[in-house]
Amino acid sequence: MKRSLLSPDSALSRVRGNLTDLETENIASLAARAHGVPDMIPLWYGEGDIVTPAFIRDAAKAALDDGETFYVPQMEGRPDLHAALTTYQADLHGIELGPERTTITPSGMQAVHIALTMVLQAGDNAVYVEPQWPNIRHAICVAGAEPRGVPLDLVEGKWVLDTDKLFDACDARTRAIILSSPSNPNAFMADAQLYRDLLEFSRRHGIWIISDEVYARLVHEGRAAPSMLQQADPEDLVMCINGFSKAWAMTGWRIGWLNHPASVAPTVRAMTQYLNSGTASFIQAGALAALVQGEPTVEMIRTRVRDGVDAVYEVLGRSNRVVLPEKPQGGMYVFFRFDGEEDADPVCRRLVTDAGVGLAPGALFGESFRPYVRLCVARPAEQIAAACERIVAAL
Repeated sequence: MKRSLLSPDSALSRVRGNLTDLETENIASLAARAHGVPDMIPLWYGEGDIVTPAFIRDAAKAALDDGETFYVPQMEGRPDLHAALTTYQADLHGIELGPERTTITPSGMQAVHIALTMVLQAGDNAVYVEPQWPNIRHAICVAGAEPRGVPLDLVEGKWVLDTDKLFDACDARTRAIILSSPSNPNAFMADAQLYRDLLEFSRRHGIWIISDEVYARLVHEGRAAPSMLQQADPEDLVMCINGFSKAWAMTGWRIGWLNHPASVAPTVRAMTQYLNSGTASFIQAGALAALVQGEPTVEMIRTRVRDGVDAVYEVLGRSNRVVLPEKPQGGMYVFFRFDGEEDADPVCRRLVTDAGVGLAPGALFGESFRPYVRLCVARPAEQIAAACERIVAAL
């Protein structure tokens, strides 16, 4: 007789308790539902339809042809990539961050995991701002800690963080506050004053600030969103997550970086060694090309997502069934709700079959946001507009 996976003598019963409750994103179930739907427009995943530019691919291929298939001995990353990243960050943010404050990681997700594992253990908690990319919440659980979400408020169409509410969620067991700017899914963007308020609280209470800045280049005005690094002193309890996936169309490459105080660099690099022994050399060669030659690519992607946002607001703004917040100023998503719907998940499922459009339901990003949906705009504006026309017609 087949035993239940939940029975006391199953292998699962010997897995660490908080890991058995981990969930995978149910976008995959929606995607499975879409199988066979003709002319499907998939706007649920956080990536566009642009293949990584040829100059990046060529740099990686050249590294492979040159035999760069061995370990990279420096766990912090290749020296040439580090030098380029130092120049890039100085130019972008006006700050000097040498190699001792930056570690190359195999994906931004790996940077998240390293940062959380360094500061969290069983019995701790981490407070995070939501709506939030679900991987953050689950990574806190993987580290053995309790995730505590603090929702943003929508005030006159604008997403606002109540810092009193955020700080009240912290207690003696809080080891980290986590926020994303620009945010996935709703493009909330922190300003310099918010970063200063977080730093003041961090300094008083010894709580780490972990800032996810992966979408920092995808802003609609200026070259980049404000960075926590511009406000922090070198040894403040601050770590910043970043990566190549979004701004350079490199989602499948799995390469990112973590900025951190110099004093913790040996720990970060030891963790890198024991987790996966570093990032492949030829992948780093592609990232180097992205930094050195990739500004036109960044500008092209920024223009594309900005045009995609405009298309959403032009078409969905005509429907009285759609409630749109203020137009986002960064990121690559529009986060909105359908009037009169308390749970967007059934609507998303209907839209797959009735409209041939894939949207991500808001509950993925926090229970308070169950009525919302996320729409990724990293595609041609004409396709985004066509998808929105289908949504309006189906509603």
